[in-house]
Amino acid sequence: MPELGLNIDHVATLREVRYRDWKRGLKPEPDVVEAARIAEQSGVDAITVHLREDRRHIQEADVKALARILVIPLNLEMAATIAMTKQALRFKPEEVCLVPENREELTTEGGLDVAGDIARIKSVVTRLHSVKIEVSAFIDADLKQVDAAHRVGAQTIELHTGIYANATTVAARHKELSRHARAAAHAHEAGLQVNAGHGLHYGNVREYIEDVPHLHTLNIGHAIISRAVFVGLEQAIREMLELLGSRKFSGHAD
Repeated sequence: MPELGLNIDHVATLREVRYRDWKRGLKPEPDVVEAARIAEQSGVDAITVHLREDRRHIQEADVKALARILVIPLNLEMAATIAMTKQALRFKPEEVCLVPENREELTTEGGLDVAGDIARIKSVVTRLHSVKIEVSAFIDADLKQVDAAHRVGAQTIELHTGIYANATTVAARHKELSRHARAAAHAHEAGLQVNAGHGLHYGNVREYIEDVPHLHTLNIGHAIISRAVFVGLEQAIREMLELLGSRKFSGHAD
């Protein structure tokens, strides 16, 4: 069963509502680092943060602190730009996931067009590889994009599950699952690791992992952080791990 990467961006979103001046000495609440510690202790396999160019939630100080204290891998989502590449080279997370970015969007709205920007993205990947950072490309479930991700040297693809998550009919949902299954199989054949994320939640994640093969990691954030408001972060993570079939909470001995 797939591993769980917890995206903690929205812990920072809540902090930034009130504590925009936290770097001047105010105690930040909620604390992103504390959220990551709880998540690590609760069995998540990686922590994901998106350092956006507009710094609307995660800040450089967060990435620096997380890179220093985490035992589990840190996955840094970022735009494929010179400025953001410099940040990644500075912090050296275990993995960088290249994502599209539009400052007007509420959240990432689609996959990165790797096929339409091969040379530029390949140069970013090469620079990240030079300091042994693994690279993932956040793409739509399109075979052309899978091939392009392989061509630029990414070791991993992350399938954008937003259309599946937003589907309002059974037929539309099944159509997306078929697309994702084909893309995942194609990526696996090419030797790419297959991750997925965006909009996955407690009500749709089981169907997704049952229908899409070769999944390594699911990166989930909003659903778990929202659930944590009512039951606490540890319990929210536990519930998601159980849905993923994790042996950590299955009652079986290792």
